[in-house]
Amino acid sequence: MTTSSTQNKISKKYDVIVIGSGLGGLVSAVILAKEGKKVLVLEKNNQYGGNLQTFVRNKTIFDTGVHYIGGFDKGENLYNYFDYLDIADKLKLIKMDMDGFDVISFDDDENEYPIAQTYQNFVEQLSKFFPEERDNLIKYSKRLEALCAEFPMYNLNIGSFADEEDFLAINAKEFIDSIFTNERLKAVLVGNNFLYVGQSEKTPLYIHALSINSYIHSAWRCLNGGSQISKLLIKELKKYNGKVEKYQEVEGFVLDENEQVIGCKTKKGDEFYGNLFISNIDITKTIDMLGDSRFGKPFSRRVKSLEFTPSVFTVYVVFKPETFSYINHNIYHFNSIDDVWDTYEKDTTDWPNTYVATFSCNAKNQQFSDSMTIMTYMNFDEVEQWENSYNVEINHNSGNRGDDYEAFKKEKTELILSKIEKKFPDIRTKIKAVYSSSPLSYRDFIGSEKGNMYGYLKDSNNPMKTFISSRSKVKNIFFTGQNVRVHGILGVTVGAFVTCSEILGAEYLMNKVNQVLNAKADE
Repeated sequence: MTTSSTQNKISKKYDVIVIGSGLGGLVSAVILAKEGKKVLVLEKNNQYGGNLQTFVRNKTIFDTGVHYIGGFDKGENLYNYFDYLDIADKLKLIKMDMDGFDVISFDDDENEYPIAQTYQNFVEQLSKFFPEERDNLIKYSKRLEALCAEFPMYNLNIGSFADEEDFLAINAKEFIDSIFTNERLKAVLVGNNFLYVGQSEKTPLYIHALSINSYIHSAWRCLNGGSQISKLLIKELKKYNGKVEKYQEVEGFVLDENEQVIGCKTKKGDEFYGNLFISNIDITKTIDMLGDSRFGKPFSRRVKSLEFTPSVFTVYVVFKPETFSYINHNIYHFNSIDDVWDTYEKDTTDWPNTYVATFSCNAKNQQFSDSMTIMTYMNFDEVEQWENSYNVEINHNSGNRGDDYEAFKKEKTELILSKIEKKFPDIRTKIKAVYSSSPLSYRDFIGSEKGNMYGYLKDSNNPMKTFISSRSKVKNIFFTGQNVRVHGILGVTVGAFVTCSEILGAEYLMNKVNQVLNAKADE
């Protein structure tokens, strides 16, 4: 006779359970659901999507993490991956300025240096400012493209992630110094390294190349926010009978009598049973649920010793209607060229020594910006005194962090606005409302350790130290997300396909992807 308890367990039995609904988790879920797997995604918060989340202030949509995407012209790599997932043609995007999707500027220089779309235009636009470096810009461009070609799945080819230590150990700054002589051009070329947290002695060339290559091919802004990506992925998942559940924070695994992982349990007291588990949450939290020994003590020690990228302090500006003309590029601004590398580690009396400004417009009126987002680095220790407060609905300690915290945010916001005012002198007359967030906000709503932006810092001096395989030593637990391989929309998407290749077989999956894309092209 089957008891009600047994029936409940059977009804919650899945082929695959994905822990965390960030991009990597959702992409993995859709891939496996398309293969006929019974898939469940568990999310701890109210909103799905991790860094894809958006929020609304003053009737204006703001992104938490996705401010633009690259490689989305038809036939390019991100487009092709999203096309396989059946969401590419459903996204609402606006193409950014062809002659400068990113603009790099400095306090001591009236010029604004463009990073343009297509490598030919990239060379042309920068050669206007640095004509003597034209040949070197061509050489540099060819090297970046050749380097990106070394990563098969980045280009939808069958093959493993490049893992030759010598190849991964090329330092980005050293490489750039070996090609160029003009110090300002060197700074411009890495001026958008907020995309990967540039460190002069550590950042590998491949991280620099993979981070910017797809944007140079084509750069796009999401109209009405990046959450449309997660919403479309969830819609696809449900089309294949996949399930998603929010307010389900996984706090441990369920073992059978043979000490094999057969399920997971959540803080709500629910248990879900599955054959395979994909962790899209912080890897150390996954390790702690089962213990270091199960994942291998050397691996566990290595992961727990890794350095995280810094967090960010962000100011969100809502403009008065039709007062601020839409700017179709991002601004990466520095106090000086000396601040470009190792920015977040530098002491400065003129904080912030860098900021990134992005702009949004309403789909119905693209002449004016309805908002601006301004980001700068901030280490977690600046907000450490409030670390025991949580502003998430499901946490018992949630609530106001206090007057001191609000005063801290107000002070930092004013410093950032004063910097922006130097570039846009009349901006305050056009502002309707201002909001801000700190590393605590990113920790609470994104779920990243100490609010870090991009997971673990990569190090060209020891490239294999930060190499994390998507297949763990626990035979039915896999990893995905920005801590595995490469961060960013494209990097995490490719990483999810790598994770699913471990489950389905790389040759099978990539052949399937290319068959589907070829069939679509023939339609």
